[in-house]
Amino acid sequence: MLNRYSLWKNLMILGVVLFGFYYAAPNLYAPDPALQIGGASGSQTIDSETLLRATEALSDAGINHFGEELQDGGKSGLIRLGARDDQLRAQSVLARALGDNYIIALNLAPTTPDWLVSGGAQPMKLGLDLSGGVHFKLEVDVAAATERRLEMYEAGIKRGLREERLRGLVRLQGRRIGMSFRDEATREAARSVTFDLYPELRLDRVDGDESWELFAEVTDATIKEVVDYAVDQNLTTIRNRVNELGVSEPLVQKQGSNRIVVELPGIQDTAEAKRILGKVANLEFRLVAETNAAVTERQRFEYRGEGRSGMTEWLEREIIITGERVSNAAAGFDQNGQPNVSITLDGEGGMLMSRATRNNIKRRMGVLFIERKYRTRYEEDESGAEVAIKIPFDEKKVLTAPVIQSALGAAFQITGLDSPAEASELALMLRAGALAAPITFVEERTVGPSLGAENIALGVKSVQIGLALVVIFMILYYRVFGVAAVIALTTNLILLVACMSLLGATLTLPGIAGIVLTVGMAVDANVLIFARIREELARRMSPQMAINAGFERAVATILDANITTLIVAVILYAVGTGPIKGFAVTLSLGIITSMFTAILGTRALVNLIYGGRRVDSLSIGPLPKRDPEEAAA
Repeated sequence: MLNRYSLWKNLMILGVVLFGFYYAAPNLYAPDPALQIGGASGSQTIDSETLLRATEALSDAGINHFGEELQDGGKSGLIRLGARDDQLRAQSVLARALGDNYIIALNLAPTTPDWLVSGGAQPMKLGLDLSGGVHFKLEVDVAAATERRLEMYEAGIKRGLREERLRGLVRLQGRRIGMSFRDEATREAARSVTFDLYPELRLDRVDGDESWELFAEVTDATIKEVVDYAVDQNLTTIRNRVNELGVSEPLVQKQGSNRIVVELPGIQDTAEAKRILGKVANLEFRLVAETNAAVTERQRFEYRGEGRSGMTEWLEREIIITGERVSNAAAGFDQNGQPNVSITLDGEGGMLMSRATRNNIKRRMGVLFIERKYRTRYEEDESGAEVAIKIPFDEKKVLTAPVIQSALGAAFQITGLDSPAEASELALMLRAGALAAPITFVEERTVGPSLGAENIALGVKSVQIGLALVVIFMILYYRVFGVAAVIALTTNLILLVACMSLLGATLTLPGIAGIVLTVGMAVDANVLIFARIREELARRMSPQMAINAGFERAVATILDANITTLIVAVILYAVGTGPIKGFAVTLSLGIITSMFTAILGTRALVNLIYGGRRVDSLSIGPLPKRDPEEAAA
């Protein structure tokens, strides 16, 4: 029978529609503005007492709050606020009340009911332009990265010559390392040692009156490699540090040759974000000074602060390796059930570690953790308002100083840690790595929550206006068929929102533009179908045959038009970044959902209205005029 769907097909369409309603429903529940409290280190936990201190401070300040809770087994705490405008003031209050050992981050707490969460339904994430936040452009200090590599070359050459007992003067001169020797034989031996250590350096001999000189120069290719490594390492490190802010859907990407763009939705405190992103921390492996060494030999040893047991340690000035040489790290337990960290070094790091420990068996090696921290001091400005001043300082701590039992290579373990949480934190720090070169904030821009709310309102308004105009036109022009198209169009929007929520896509202003475009494209498919039906009716075809022919013959045209647009959307997503990708995602999903609702959804509604019964005419608007020759035939 024409224009009748089988039961299974009707149930399938109904199931898809119910699926859309279920997974789109969480977007009806607006999130609460909130503050998230975390420890300054991964091993620090948040207890109920800390949460109580925080809520009492907010109450004393007259800030409305509710729904405080501990999350992730005490790793963080969440306090919901009554108004989003109170977030920055509440953050300042908690920072003063809790001190510098806690990180207070702005957040949005979901209000999705449990019956939706249990089925995996979550609201769409909002981008920077909708939820507000901060935008940073960071520049990697290329000169500092190059200087650090040159200093490494200088230290390595000095160490290599000392091990081979070759006497000479080594000094750094711009982009090259100069070496002076007393005879030609020593210079040739030094040349062989330098080439074995660093084959990428260009070596030149220069003969003087009473000296034989050797110059090791860094090539442009090596400099480019150093810069690329510094930018990539900083990119990885910053991505890991952004996670400390508890931000959903942050954007961290490389721009140009030496710049990094960071966007943090939901964060309005640029000072706090800059402190986290610019955090300088590193690990150093040094030999512990021998106990019989004279304390007065300050030129050989460096006092580095307190060790884990509270005892001070003297470490040798020369660094064996730093955390930059760690390629992988994993927390675990040793044979005694004590927490440890398994370390894997890169090729050069393994060579340096083997060289340093081979001749120092039974000596102790200190693992030094250096972190840049801040102390907060509160002062009054000229207007009498209290302002917070961040004072930086370096905290240096010897994590462990084990005895070297045998020569170490590229893989070894760090033991003597207090807890599994501390081992996990150390492993994470080693994997993330330190900043390979200093960074400079060359641009920062804040998007306030009020502007984000205004963007959302304008975006929703644009969708509503576009949808209203389409509804009016379709109902007035296509009548009953227009009503079916409007219902299918509304369902299409619901399915689109459901798919974006289910996939975890981030909604931005360009994404809203993609939704508006989807509305027009979805109607276009229905217009093609309805125009085809009217043409068939004008040719004196029966209403049931015209409906069937209209849907069947318009499908090919709809598929051709939408598939070509889908290909363009895929290309936009592949080559685009940021907002362009957001537009491409909504456009791609909108094309898929619109084809479903226009071809299957609209026909299912038309079948319910006209299918399976005798119909003399269709309420589909004025029919086109027939060609006289066709009418005569």
